Amino acid sequence: MAGDVTKNFADLVSKSEEAYSHRRQKSDIIIQIGSATCEHAAGSLDVLDEFRKHVAASGRSDIVIHKTGCTGRCSREPIISLFLPGQIPVKYELVDRKLVHEIFTSHVQEGKPLLDHVLDGPIDELVEYEVLCCRGKDCFLGDKPVSVESLTRILEDRGVSKHRVLVESANCFGVCTDNGRGNGAHLLVRPGNVLYRVAGQDDLEEIIDTHIVNGKVVDRLRVKEKTLGREFFEIYGDVAFLRRQTRIALRHNGVIDPESIDEFIHYRGFQALARTLAKNDRQWVVDQIRASKLRGRGGGGFSTGEKWEMGGDAPGDTKFIICNADEGDPGAFMDRSMLESDPFNVIEGIMIGAFTIGASQGFVYVRAEYPLAVARIQTAIDACRKIGLLGTNILGSGFDFDLEIRLGAGAFVCGEETALIHSIEGERGQPRIRPPYPTESGLWAKPTVINNVETFANISAIINFGPEWFAQIGSSVSGGTKVFALAGKVRHTGLVEVPMGVSLRDVVVDIGGGVVGGKQLKAIQTGGSAGGCIPERSLDTPVDFDTLKGVGSIMGSGGMIVLDEDDCMVDIAKFFVAFSQDESCGKCTPCREGTKRMLEILDRIVGGQGSTEDLELLERLGSLIKKSALCGLGRTAPHPALSTLKHFNEEYREHVIAKRCSAKRCVALLRYEVDKEKCIGCAACARLCPVACISGERKEPHTIDIVRCIKCGACFEACRFDAIRRI
Repeated sequence: MAGDVTKNFADLVSKSEEAYSHRRQKSDIIIQIGSATCEHAAGSLDVLDEFRKHVAASGRSDIVIHKTGCTGRCSREPIISLFLPGQIPVKYELVDRKLVHEIFTSHVQEGKPLLDHVLDGPIDELVEYEVLCCRGKDCFLGDKPVSVESLTRILEDRGVSKHRVLVESANCFGVCTDNGRGNGAHLLVRPGNVLYRVAGQDDLEEIIDTHIVNGKVVDRLRVKEKTLGREFFEIYGDVAFLRRQTRIALRHNGVIDPESIDEFIHYRGFQALARTLAKNDRQWVVDQIRASKLRGRGGGGFSTGEKWEMGGDAPGDTKFIICNADEGDPGAFMDRSMLESDPFNVIEGIMIGAFTIGASQGFVYVRAEYPLAVARIQTAIDACRKIGLLGTNILGSGFDFDLEIRLGAGAFVCGEETALIHSIEGERGQPRIRPPYPTESGLWAKPTVINNVETFANISAIINFGPEWFAQIGSSVSGGTKVFALAGKVRHTGLVEVPMGVSLRDVVVDIGGGVVGGKQLKAIQTGGSAGGCIPERSLDTPVDFDTLKGVGSIMGSGGMIVLDEDDCMVDIAKFFVAFSQDESCGKCTPCREGTKRMLEILDRIVGGQGSTEDLELLERLGSLIKKSALCGLGRTAPHPALSTLKHFNEEYREHVIAKRCSAKRCVALLRYEVDKEKCIGCAACARLCPVACISGERKEPHTIDIVRCIKCGACFEACRFDAIRRI
């Protein structure tokens, strides 16, 4: 049977490669356009339409328009990547119809890049080569990694100008599998996507003398096998936000067409599935996943290998596997991006899991508010069925499996396993007491394994590159990477994938660029509504399931919101508690009534009616709910209030004792007054005041009647002379 699977898969790959090769030639100019929900909202469909018109009008047959998913660089979308043969890809940001015309006429037709519009630009010039030095922890030249400084010195000694070659460091290239680990350091030379493994100084000098100076590849040092992430770095290696990440789950985002199964197979797609089916050893898969230290990325952090073993060992002939794509945390969009940008990879992970536990039917539970994700995953399912990767006797292995989509109505509680199961069964989405756990009695009382999108997105990489490789990327207790949706008051927002165990500082400052506008970082909120707020003094906390719990938060599914000095922590706590209270299913009293009472207390505090007794009551009530609520939503709902009480207690006391909000966010605690020295009596504020509480003569300082003032802030916004103080 193993031989049949291997042969059948080889035939499938051959057909896909032939189909893929017909889509583009090496001499083609490629215009790559992001196609995902965020890109569409920013105008990428208009950009796509405009490029198509320009290509048609030009009459050229050597220009290919290539759609990909989301790169994760949200604030600069739409992003266009332009590939000219033999040149480093150029990325353009914030592209609109007008800029399309300029890009096409100047860069595509005349070869003149628009340097003022490149991603994270403007820049002065384009370099001929870029050399990326891997800073992965297994890449060493002697007893230290290859440094940017050492390479720059060699280039200077050869008289190679820095205007011709750019040297940068980048995160792990994914080369250090069993064959590559400990054998030296790695360099990626762009353009050409040439990956080198170097063992000493002589190798470095040979690469520079032969490749950089004379333009000839050093074949003996070249890494010829396929490696994870190389294509991503070839396209985006010059973008600091992206090259400082380690992409495993997101490795195909912004690289492949999410609707092309041939392109996915070209990039090693379904190879892990074929290997699994050829081995036909379920325990082998469990051992691989266990050894990788992969923990569930949905927030609970339970060992994936252990869960799959429990599901496989459960008695019964009928079992189910479910992909939980019910992503509802405020500020979180990781799962949506993976489904929209790399749906085949998620399906491959689900299928490997199904084989491992003995399931013949699977479900993708995704909220209906993700229409593009639903469409992309359905397109991928249909494509897999068409070529026999879903259905009966897959690849001649005797393994039968099919996959269906189930739409959720947007209830946050359905992210909880048992509530999700009830929803698929057609019941109201409410959790039940555990045990029994779903691996014992789940969907329709049959053994069921549930993992989230990101967990499944890691599976094929573990099988292809080895569990030891995956484990060494992460921390001592959690292997691999974690994807975060970085949002809030940070310079570079978007999707960030980093190794488990890196610090919050690495994410927010090194990759995110720090707080926008030069403001002071105040806190980082992780874990969505179930998480907590981590103060600036804890910025060096490692990002891991257990370490984040130690500072009063959780990792959750991966939301990460940066807060600055202008944010009120009491108001932030109120926002998240209000969300949890609104999303409570109402089944258990601690969550239904407890979150409502917590919200009432927070309302009193931000409304200027709070007392010190309220602080004690809020803490006591939150602790009680954590211990007694039925499900994870209720047990984690108090986290925002409890963590802010712990880390920002002085801010709460300021609200209840001094009756003021230093962040000036709580309207009831604000008051407005006129600075007599700055007011020129223009009456602009008086004309806009909705309750006519501002009075004064023309060209004379005005006054505000604080009794009648409703604190709307219209006067503050209207004054051009900073004469209105908000205190």
